[in-house]
Amino acid sequence: MSTSENSQLIQLDAETTTATTIPPTVAEEISLDDPSLYLNRELTWLAFNRRVLHGASDSRNPLLERVKFLAIVSNNLDEFFMKRIGGLKQQIAAGVHTQSLDGRTPTQQLKECQAAVRDLQTEQRRIYLCLMDELATQDIRLVLYKDLDADTRIRLREHFRANIFPMLTPLAMDPAHPFPFISNLALNLLVTLRYPGGNEVYMARVKVPVSKDVSKRLISVDGTHTYVTLEDLIVNNLDMLFPGMEFVSCGLFRVTRNAIVEPDVEVANDLLEMIESELRERHFAPIVRLEVEPGMEPTHRGMLAAELGLNEEEDVIEVDGMFALRDLFEIAAIDIPELHDKPHRPVDHPLLANDRRNIFHIIRENGPILLQHPYQPFSTSVERFLRTAADDPKVLAIKMTLYRTSAGAILDSLIKAARNGKQVAVLVELKARFDEAANIQWARRLEAEGIHVNYGVMGLKTHSKLIFVVRRDYSQLRRYYHIGTGNYHAGTAKLYTDLGMLGCDEDIGQDLTELFNYLTGYSPPPSYRKILAAPYNLKRTLIDKINREIDHQNRDGNGLIQMKMNALEDADITRALYKASRAGVQVDLIIRDTCRFRPGLPGISEKARVVSIVGRFLEHARIIYFHNGGEEEYFIGSADMMGRNLDSRVEVHAPVENPELRQELRLILDVQFADTRSAWDMDPDGNYTQRTPEDENARGAQETLIGVAEKRLAAAAKHKEKKVRSRLLSHFQWRLREKSAQ
Repeated sequence: MSTSENSQLIQLDAETTTATTIPPTVAEEISLDDPSLYLNRELTWLAFNRRVLHGASDSRNPLLERVKFLAIVSNNLDEFFMKRIGGLKQQIAAGVHTQSLDGRTPTQQLKECQAAVRDLQTEQRRIYLCLMDELATQDIRLVLYKDLDADTRIRLREHFRANIFPMLTPLAMDPAHPFPFISNLALNLLVTLRYPGGNEVYMARVKVPVSKDVSKRLISVDGTHTYVTLEDLIVNNLDMLFPGMEFVSCGLFRVTRNAIVEPDVEVANDLLEMIESELRERHFAPIVRLEVEPGMEPTHRGMLAAELGLNEEEDVIEVDGMFALRDLFEIAAIDIPELHDKPHRPVDHPLLANDRRNIFHIIRENGPILLQHPYQPFSTSVERFLRTAADDPKVLAIKMTLYRTSAGAILDSLIKAARNGKQVAVLVELKARFDEAANIQWARRLEAEGIHVNYGVMGLKTHSKLIFVVRRDYSQLRRYYHIGTGNYHAGTAKLYTDLGMLGCDEDIGQDLTELFNYLTGYSPPPSYRKILAAPYNLKRTLIDKINREIDHQNRDGNGLIQMKMNALEDADITRALYKASRAGVQVDLIIRDTCRFRPGLPGISEKARVVSIVGRFLEHARIIYFHNGGEEEYFIGSADMMGRNLDSRVEVHAPVENPELRQELRLILDVQFADTRSAWDMDPDGNYTQRTPEDENARGAQETLIGVAEKRLAAAAKHKEKKVRSRLLSHFQWRLREKSAQ
């Protein structure tokens, strides 16, 4: 891609997320309930995907990493249609005309989202073609079957006959055969054919069997990095499936179904039964999108739309080129090191690296430990904590929340603990979107081992990330815990940036005792000593602390609020931040994707700033900071500032009180605010501009934090860790002062 093409992508607009610009003269008079102050949730999420898509065009990224970004956006858009477009369609069908916080009806949101998606997919297509050209220079090609030489086609035909043909099931469509069921996100061929010399045309549907058990989407040609798609191979060998027939046409299509299915709580005997029923219903859920090839016969396209219950003009999308670009993950995974990011190898936490003692002794003697993933390994920290708890004869009980997990060490340790006679109670969240089936499986496996499995509080998702261990230390019971921002999933711990805290603070331990008693029993406590828990005191306490910062600003002029999270959507929190910013409090936000807050509005959010970090890892950690007149407060936890998290989920944020751990959090915030490589700044209208470093070799925040983790471990071996941390912190604070002075 040329420099001029790349520069055009540096500033990306947020589609129609923009609102009317507010003149300074009326800023003080405007109500903080005015819809013009708030950006749209759905459109800002799509704008985030434009920033991710930019990673596919950014020539500074290695080629196969750029392919990965393209696949990520495709996967995200599939989920967007399943969840967000599906939800909007449900509202419209129910006759909902209520306006969103930003003043849009469901119909308006749907139309604007569809327009934004069309623009995004046009850009996707352009970048896809550029990447295909660049991949060809590295002898990585996606080719058409018909362009291969005769001998190669013969070998592929034999592969088709032996490995794919037995799995194909053509389904006729005529008065004697009803229109077949179409699976969500499956690729399908609509084949029209006739008998030789005949005039009557017959129609059949053939499902393309992409799966790990049958075939990958991309089929290697003779073991090289040249590939044909599975559907192309099938199309060119349909004569095996329909011997003796003449083919009139063959068109590819794909449907997307709504993932939002309202379970019937009253008819379900228990929660597990209800979720299993919801999964079955989702399989047959209404279709929200039909993707077709541009050249499909209009009558066939219309027939599909009609049979699937879709509006042909609004819900049918022509895909020019490869369908389901998320399958490009197969190309992104090709093992050519020079076309990938430099391999990242997490380094152990300095306190855990060379100390093989019981981890509970380390925590008790050294105080709390802040874990930073993926810069530090999940296996030698969180998994070690749980593994030790399972083996330690002094551990009496383990309690844990599981929102998303994977097979492996976490489940194995829980089972081992139960077999070792410990009391083990696990709250498995069955309503974790797209992980319901896996969580049902884990729940049944744990129950079979005699573990107490609970499904949480009816009406609330349990999204908190907690491990709670009761251990007999000397003559007393001591409570140990892990409080995290990310799921207990070894795979995502390598790809997401998350935080966790190991500790044994007495007050936090008592709070978690009462929280788990509520989750497995009844009646939440009236208050907690230290933790902030949703849906009880988290939102109220945060708003109180925001208002307290206004008081500090009015009294001393030093109000400062900094928040790092995935999304800022909640109306009350956004309104409180506007109030603080209008009062002069400095509001600094690091928001990965959805953000309703508009920075830089004269007289309202003039000094506020919103930064989004898009890098090789998915930003997932949550940090909340209040300057509090010099009595600083830091919190980490599981909740984003979204209505669903604060009002409809069980979430936990915990204070970070240890001065050294606070230094580590301060370093993370300062590094990300100072990032000139992978940071994007939002302007008052909701548009984002990527920062451009003076040094083209500048490292992004994530690469910097990789280096920090390595330096800390090396320094710890020489007993200089505290000095290194302090020096790094001073360096980034100096950079921030220099930047603000410019």
